[in-house]
Amino acid sequence: MHFLSAAHSDIGTTKQNNQDSLCLKIADTKLGEIAFVVVSDGMGGLKKGELASATVIRTFSDWFDKVFPNNLGNTVDLKQIAEQWGNLISSLNYKIGEYGINTGIQLGTTICAIIIINGKALVCNVGDSRAYSLGSNILQITKDHSVIAMEIETGRITKEQAKFDPRRSVLTQCIGASQNVTPDFYEVTAIPGTAFIICSDGFVHEISNEEIFSNLNPKLVDDENSIKPRLIDLVERIKSRGEKDNISVVYIKNV
Repeated sequence: MHFLSAAHSDIGTTKQNNQDSLCLKIADTKLGEIAFVVVSDGMGGLKKGELASATVIRTFSDWFDKVFPNNLGNTVDLKQIAEQWGNLISSLNYKIGEYGINTGIQLGTTICAIIIINGKALVCNVGDSRAYSLGSNILQITKDHSVIAMEIETGRITKEQAKFDPRRSVLTQCIGASQNVTPDFYEVTAIPGTAFIICSDGFVHEISNEEIFSNLNPKLVDDENSIKPRLIDLVERIKSRGEKDNISVVYIKNV
């Protein structure tokens, strides 16, 4: 398996600093190429949200470089990876939470991560950063851990009403600001010709799934150099529609 990929992160139109952090790594292993992506959207005063998200990225990046190679045999056990990620997230939640208590600053961060190995992918999320798969259409893999997502799921509000709801950014859990964190895990297929998007919530508020798919349809993407301009074009479109948050997105296609 081979991958085409690109990433783009933008401070947006109103923020003083970019509190999003991301990691994109492609490793050549005895099982073939393996793709690893993490997006983390920090929140907190001054640069503390940036600190929280960067801490998550650094920890997961170190895991991929130093721990993950020990998982490589003739196959890879995704359940074992999920257990390791769960332990990392629990440790990070405690570490960032303790930092916040000791400094008197409330801070936290989301995470959305994916690892793609031999036609299979493991996705993990806490908060409202998202993962999508793109094949013949676009499908949201993750569920937001947010008040609005709960309201939509219970039928108390519609998706259209949610766009204007002042609680849109209120999370039900995030790393560092929740007493306990329970990540969601998803195992999905990753056949050649399909693609994945991992993004912070700033990428999805002011654009439809149809627009995303029409620009990033994997059938249209056969050159890695063309991906970044497509991402930039979408982000600029989102900013022009009034999105105020930081915006980060990673696109990765199996070929």
